[in-house]
Amino acid sequence: MKLPNPKNLIWPTLCGVLLGLCILAYLPGQRDHDYVYAVERAAPAVANIYTTKVVQQRHPLANDPLFKHFFSRNGKAKQQLERSLGSGVIVSDAGYLLTNYHVINGADEILVLLHDGRQALASVIGSDADTDLAVLKIDLDNLTSITIGDPSKTRVGNIVLAIGNPYGFGQTVTQGIVSATGRYGLGLSQFENYIQTDAAINPGNSGGALIDTKGRLLGINTAIYTQSGGSTGIGLAIPTDLALRTMSDLISYGRPLRGWLGIEVKPVGVGTNGVIITGLATSGPAEKAGLKIGDILTEINGEQVGDGHAGMKLITYTRPGQRVRIGFLRGDELFTIETQVAERPNT
Repeated sequence: MKLPNPKNLIWPTLCGVLLGLCILAYLPGQRDHDYVYAVERAAPAVANIYTTKVVQQRHPLANDPLFKHFFSRNGKAKQQLERSLGSGVIVSDAGYLLTNYHVINGADEILVLLHDGRQALASVIGSDADTDLAVLKIDLDNLTSITIGDPSKTRVGNIVLAIGNPYGFGQTVTQGIVSATGRYGLGLSQFENYIQTDAAINPGNSGGALIDTKGRLLGINTAIYTQSGGSTGIGLAIPTDLALRTMSDLISYGRPLRGWLGIEVKPVGVGTNGVIITGLATSGPAEKAGLKIGDILTEINGEQVGDGHAGMKLITYTRPGQRVRIGFLRGDELFTIETQVAERPNT
């Protein structure tokens, strides 16, 4: 068989390489520093939220013993409208939106303004102060819901975009990187597992979307760490998996269903796996299983508890009624017991 002359293959090869480079260059969302595709994909699902609250306004001297009888003659305190703003993300074509609890807390009226200019009054399906999440519902047709990403695959250094309504300017996009994952211990909410980013997040961004470079939702922007009130490069977002789990519970049960063992713990030491039990709820699952104050928990279902955060997260994510296997130290002996997780009581 006669082989082709290598010289005759040069131009077809070069043309093929050039064509491949051109295709790669124009694939949406793949070019460096070009996030137009991601924004165009996600932006229609991010809404501006405007809330109105009726507050009672009283004169500062109304409670003063010397002057209160003068103000009591005027009857009722004056009513005043208090307005605030935030953002929300459409996560279902049926009209469900995720936002922050603190955005809608106490609101008498919630107006949702969509990317396409339409607006609607929203009803609150449920809210959860412990995660700072709330679920809203609007009744409009042809809604665009956001594509859901996987925050468990997010790595420090990944590029992310924050979309929201800062200072009421209207929809705004900022870009940054993931600075950390699994942030907790900040005292912002009961259950903390934040994605940290340096994408600019300002007042009004709360409840907006943190997306990846393909326009997929990674988290709900919820807070900034600042002493001045403005963005300082430390923004925090609630991961999508936690947000969607909470939303599903709020829609189905009207409350989040979280596991509970009925224990109070503190870490054994910095960088050491294990937490020591410092308190037990009477007739709680842990006490019924035979755990005692002073026991050191080391594993839950074969996973290390770390400094307690990982263990608490695992128990919290366990559905009430399911059983867990607990490894613990009592003195120098290692024991393993099983117990049924209860539903976390309202606090």
